[in-house]
Amino acid sequence: MPTYEYECRDCEHAFEMFQSMSAKPVKACPKCKKRKVRRLIGAGAGLIFKGSGFYETDYRSDSYKKAADADKPASSSDGKASDKDKGDEKKAKKAEPKKKKPAKKE
Repeated sequence: MPTYEYECRDCEHAFEMFQSMSAKPVKACPKCKKRKVRRLIGAGAGLIFKGSGFYETDYRSDSYKKAADADKPASSSDGKASDKDKGDEKKAKKAEPKKKKPAKKE
């Protein structure tokens, strides 16, 4: 249920009420009992998402995490070519002149 803020115009008493959205606004002040209460427009409540459970990776199973670790690219320290080295090889191949194919005999 939403919280509504009220203020008495006579005694300036400010208070909050938990009411359903379909409930009628309060008319009488709980302090002075006069019927000079007005409902204030509030900023509303803000949502704060913090802690675990709000990111898609928080609920990953252990088997998924192990499979993801196995799929990670190998580092260059294990002797395999890294992505950078592969890119250099492609550039070197482009720089080499193309060999002409021998003409077919008819």
